[in-house]
Amino acid sequence: MTTTATVDIRRPDQRFHTDMGWLDSWHSFSFGGHYDPSETGFGLLLVNNDDVVAPGGGFPPHSHRDMEIVTWVLEGGVAHADSTGTDGTIRPGLAQRMSAGRGITHSEMNASTTEPVHFVQMWVLPDTRDVEPSYEQRDLSDALAAGGLVAVASGQGHDGAVTIHQHDAVLWAARLDEGASVEVPSDEFVHVFVARGEVDLADEPLSRGAAARLTSAGPLTLTGGPEGGEVLIWQMGATV
Repeated sequence: MTTTATVDIRRPDQRFHTDMGWLDSWHSFSFGGHYDPSETGFGLLLVNNDDVVAPGGGFPPHSHRDMEIVTWVLEGGVAHADSTGTDGTIRPGLAQRMSAGRGITHSEMNASTTEPVHFVQMWVLPDTRDVEPSYEQRDLSDALAAGGLVAVASGQGHDGAVTIHQHDAVLWAARLDEGASVEVPSDEFVHVFVARGEVDLADEPLSRGAAARLTSAGPLTLTGGPEGGEVLIWQMGATV
């Protein structure tokens, strides 16, 4: 059982960086050719990639297994297609979850040939292996516009959220106007990521790309900065 409360702030330039021309990607944890044995995830969150894909670019068909993958688009659109027969375009405000289960192949391409797409992709370890591969998408635009924390992906049955095969994890999102506040959920492991703009976490300013890794830290307050901000918060009651 965790007994020590910690607040670990990670600045944007502390992330791993991949620049492939068509892809500009910042990784919160070890990914691809970047490996640090002390940076392999936090709680149940193994991947938090902040990606910008050039017009017409993207990830051709590739495979995954036994992973819950959540994609959150900030600008533009991601054209998704997979081996379950699902295809469609993910845009801002849409929650998308793909359960790789016993094996799935998919592609993720920029839906535009003229504008880049910016999205965050997150991978969480499932609590059940070898499930039937599946896909789910829900429009959360109205809930986000209403303010406050919105459940995006949940293993606990939150209304409106896409379902993940991990009972100990919930992803929340909030779009905060300047001065607007929300309370960060309290749990054993909480990962706060600033996807856009700037926020203050208990009076600590966090710019776009910054993160806070909270271990048994209790409830803290997030407040929108001068131009507001958008945050993604993983609440996790267990670790890998």
